[in-house]
Amino acid sequence: MAEDDTARDSGPLTDSERAELEQLRAERAARAEAAERAELKKLRAERERVRIQQEQDKHIQELRERNRKLMEPDDEDLSMPVAQRVVLGVLAFIVLAFVVYLVTGNL
Repeated sequence: MAEDDTARDSGPLTDSERAELEQLRAERAARAEAAERAELKKLRAERERVRIQQEQDKHIQELRERNRKLMEPDDEDLSMPVAQRVVLGVLAFIVLAFVVYLVTGNL
């Protein structure tokens, strides 16, 4: 009886066996294709997430650089315009004259 089973297995396939084999191959190919599509979708999502993270990091770095530049004093910040110096000099002279007047007037 064992010889009959091996003889049948090694013989040509019947039409129903061939159809079943083709169906199994098609299902396996469909599963492989679906798995490949899922992997590609996952990779695209990961790549998009990385791209967005890089853009956010770049934006944060630009903001930090801009804020750092705003916080550093420039040469313009340290220099005083000439007109402002003149006004402060005149005010200082007036205050000094008033103090001298008060001191000398009370003696």
